[in-house]
Amino acid sequence: MTNINDRQAYEIVAGGQDKPLILLCDHASNHVPPEYGGLGLPQAQFERHIAYDIGARDVTLGLAARLSAAAVLSTFSRLLIDPNRGMDDPTLIMRISDGAVVPGNRDVDDAERDRRIARFHQPYRQAVADAIAAVKAKGMVPFLVSIHSFTPVWKGAPRPWHVGILWDRDEAVARAMIRGFEMQGDLTVGDNEPYHGALEGDTMHEHGTKARLPHALIEIRQDLIAHKTGVDEWVERLAKVIEPIMYGR
Repeated sequence: MTNINDRQAYEIVAGGQDKPLILLCDHASNHVPPEYGGLGLPQAQFERHIAYDIGARDVTLGLAARLSAAAVLSTFSRLLIDPNRGMDDPTLIMRISDGAVVPGNRDVDDAERDRRIARFHQPYRQAVADAIAAVKAKGMVPFLVSIHSFTPVWKGAPRPWHVGILWDRDEAVARAMIRGFEMQGDLTVGDNEPYHGALEGDTMHEHGTKARLPHALIEIRQDLIAHKTGVDEWVERLAKVIEPIMYGR
């Protein structure tokens, strides 16, 4: 598990003064504070996708540096509470995730749920709202891009996409991103694959769709960014797609 300040629910990267881009990484960390006892799981489970989005943090930080963009990243495992889920979503706190029973979540009551929301979920979401407000204060329209990663195989079925763009109502940004990746010539690009972007209450819905801000969620296949060479390659791939959209809107 990543070594993170146990009292801080988010990590912030300051952007350039003239940059409207805000990068988000909802599932950046596999960290669980010591008092949660690893949620009763062996360490090996925290190296899996059930605990965090493998490679997403490194890509987000690399892209923030490459484009001088602001970024907000979570610093806690999605197994504690998922910052990309709405408050009434049944998957907000998972009791079973991809075959792994989570003992520390088995008996979570309303009081513990509220504690986790107040300590982890709400501060992260507020940090996103604050980053948006900071860009608006500079007289710019915030452009939100959320970075996630997905497993190469799900329930025995290989996933063919190298990258997917998830979207709900902002079709213009999504189509521009899909075209940008397809123009690179060697990628299989998912349009609302491997998931659909219309998820009420998720980070993009709350901060992008409802606020009518330009936004999209990018999913990168985890085997492509599990190591530094892959991360570096995908930072450049993403920069080539995002930068023209950022300045051409």
